[in-house]
Amino acid sequence: MAEQKIEFESERQLHKLYAESPENLSEVERVLSVGLVARGNCLSMKGEPSDLSCCEELFSLLLKGREQGFVSGKADFRRFLEKVSKDKSGELRDLLDNPLVLKIRKKSVVPRNLGQRDFLDLILGNDMVFGIGPAGTGKTFLAMIAALHALIEGSVQRIVLARPAVEAGEALGFLPGDLEEKLLPYLRPLYDAMDEVLGPVEARNLVEAGVVEIAPLAYMRGRTLGKCFALLDEAQNTTRSQMMMFLTRLGEGSKMVITGDVTQVDLPSRQESGLIHAQKVLSGVPNLHFHEFDHDDVVRHPLVSAIISAYETPDS
Repeated sequence: MAEQKIEFESERQLHKLYAESPENLSEVERVLSVGLVARGNCLSMKGEPSDLSCCEELFSLLLKGREQGFVSGKADFRRFLEKVSKDKSGELRDLLDNPLVLKIRKKSVVPRNLGQRDFLDLILGNDMVFGIGPAGTGKTFLAMIAALHALIEGSVQRIVLARPAVEAGEALGFLPGDLEEKLLPYLRPLYDAMDEVLGPVEARNLVEAGVVEIAPLAYMRGRTLGKCFALLDEAQNTTRSQMMMFLTRLGEGSKMVITGDVTQVDLPSRQESGLIHAQKVLSGVPNLHFHEFDHDDVVRHPLVSAIISAYETPDS
């Protein structure tokens, strides 16, 4: 049994690294088979040399991540711990050594994992990108962040948000309110992203000024979207014809991002998902990119990744 100490700049810095939660330190002890004592600005460790090395690596990565602004809570801490315990700390090193940071107003947005970084990098460098993967991977949030960044930087003049309203069959007339109010339940994730980086007041002002446009798929036929960032969310619930119609709206100076989860298709069984069909027929089209997330990319509560993995097993 060996002993080792890590000294930090201050007691507060050490506490911040484990999200000021003794439960997180207990989890490190359990997962890495070490004994830990946090006292003042020192972390004392006891265990086998190889386990102490893993623990030191964990806190080194946490410190670097904290400096870059994205290790802020229990979920981030547990993700770092999981990577280190599975001997995947190299992924975190890659992410931290080659950061991608988008600044929107006073807010900095940092991808939480390599999957997110690669997806955001594809969006920034290409005109049409598909993001496909399970819930909680951040695909919708990152697409909206990229759209806001393009708008504020001046590379596009407006943002168009679309999402199929399958539950209402896109016959939204029976819902109360104007068009925006009818669609709000379906576009809530996109509004949430705007609220987080701009604040609710500026986000609503952009919508009211028409700079951010709410566009039901049925209303887009015949349009050409120029100098625009168009985002189609929940694309697994488009039909083949709807998907083709949306993709062919792309105009000069525009970008399109299409996001969806092919495991959550709500269309009638006789209809093929436009997203699944697009994967089949468009995978070889030049300058059009597909990025696929998996359960390891989930950035919600750690249980979400475990649930998705469980449902993907053959017996589920």
